[in-house]
Amino acid sequence: MSRLLKTLFVLAACAGSSAYAQTPASLTLSQATELAQAAVQACAAKNYQVAATVVDRGGNVLAMLRSDLSGPHTADASRRKAYTSLTMRAPTSALANAIENNPGARQLVAINDFLILAGGVPIKAGNDTIGAIGVGGAPGGNLDEECINVALAARK
Repeated sequence: MSRLLKTLFVLAACAGSSAYAQTPASLTLSQATELAQAAVQACAAKNYQVAATVVDRGGNVLAMLRSDLSGPHTADASRRKAYTSLTMRAPTSALANAIENNPGARQLVAINDFLILAGGVPIKAGNDTIGAIGVGGAPGGNLDEECINVALAARK
C-alpha cells in the first residue's frame, strides 16, 4: 500500500474515534460572569468589599468584577489567587497549609504570579479542572473562600 493510502487510512480511523472527537469542557463568558457576580454578592451580604476573578483552563481572565468600594489591590490579588489555584488544581488555602507544614514546598511562593493566600478555588467539570475563581478583599482569605463556595454551590 502506498504511503499516501496508509496516511489516509490512519486519518480516517482517527476521525471516527470518539476519543478524538471529544471536546474538553470549558467555561463560557456568561458562566464566568455569573460566578464572579455571585462571589462578589456573597461577600457584599457580609459587608466585605471584594474583587472576584474567574480564569479559564489556560489561566486567561474571563471575568473580573469588583464591588464599588473594594481596594485597588483586590483585583490583582483575586486574579493571582485564581491563577495559582488553576495551576496547582487545588484551593489556595490547601496550598498555604502545605507550605506551612512542608519546608520543601516553601518555594512555591517564588513562582511568578502565584499568590499563596486562601481565596482561590478550582472550578471542576467532573475530575477536569476547567478554570478557577479567586476573591480578594475580605478581612481574611478564609472569608474570601467562603464567598467562593457560596457562588460555586449556587452554580450546581
